Amino acid sequence: MKDKIFLLGVGLNNLTITQTLEYIEKGLLRTGKKYYIVTPNPEILTIADKNKEYKKVLNNAELALNDGVGNILASKFLGRPLKEVIHGVDLTENLCRDVSKQPITVGFLGAGSGVAEKTAECLREKYPNLKINFTEEEWDFNKKYPLTDILFVAFGSPKQEFWIAENLKKLPVRIAIGVGGSFDFISGKVKRAPLFIRSLGLEWLFRLITQPWRIKRQTRLLKFVYLILREKITGI
Repeated sequence: MKDKIFLLGVGLNNLTITQTLEYIEKGLLRTGKKYYIVTPNPEILTIADKNKEYKKVLNNAELALNDGVGNILASKFLGRPLKEVIHGVDLTENLCRDVSKQPITVGFLGAGSGVAEKTAECLREKYPNLKINFTEEEWDFNKKYPLTDILFVAFGSPKQEFWIAENLKKLPVRIAIGVGGSFDFISGKVKRAPLFIRSLGLEWLFRLITQPWRIKRQTRLLKFVYLILREKITGI
C-alpha cells in the first residue's frame, strides 16, 4: 500500500476504517498473500524513534494504521494530515462483524488468562456466524492449529509486533494484526470511554482517569511532542 504519511520515520497508511476493511476483506477473498498489520499510536512511535529494529518492523508491515489522536494533531502540525484514527478495538470489532458474513476464519491470541476466550464469546454473541478457529493466551508451537485467515494478537507493544514479525512465516495464518489492549475492552474487562468522549478525541484522558497507573506511560506523550517539534524544526 502506498499513500503513507511519515511521523518520526514511521510510515502510516492514510486510510479510513472503511478503506482498511475493504482492503483486508477483498484481499482475503482474492489472494493468498500473507502479511501483518500494526496500529501505531504516539507511544509506539516514541519507542520506535530510539529502537531501529522496532521501526523496521513497523515499516515492514503491509498496513500501519493510525491509532492515536496525537498522531492526527502531529500530522496536521507537520502539514501532512492523516484522515482519521483507527483504534485497534474498532478494527477488531468491525472486521469480525464483516467477516462473519463471509467464509473467513479468525483466531484470538494474547491478553490475560481467559481474556481471549471471553473476547471470542462476546463477539460471537454479537455476530453468531463468526467463524472462530481458536483462542489462546500464548502460542504453543508444539500444538497444531487450523489454518486461519485472521489472527488478532494482543500481547501489547512492542512485544506483539516483534513476535508477529519473527513468527509470521511459520504460523498457519494469512494475516496477523497487533491490537494491543483491544481484548480487554471487547471482553468487558476494562470499561471503554462513552462514545461522546471518544468523538471528542479524549479517550486517552478517560483511560488515564480510570486507570491512574497509566500516568507513567503517558509521560511518553511529552517525549512525542518534543520529537514532533524537533521534526518540524529540523526536518529530521
